[in-house]
Amino acid sequence: MLEWILILLIIAAVASLLGFRGVAGLSAGIARILIFIVLVVILISLITGVLIIA
Repeated sequence: MLEWILILLIIAAVASLLGFRGVAGLSAGIARILIFIVLVVILISLITGVLIIA
């Protein structure tokens, strides 16, 4: 999932440089949601003591 976050952030940066505001905003928004999901999974893993690495 971290690879997808990096890909989406790169797409957002390139789209922003080229002037595609819609694509940049959409990919940055999706990356933000994925970051939140990853942080929640890490927090749950730390609380339960089970480390899930995918």
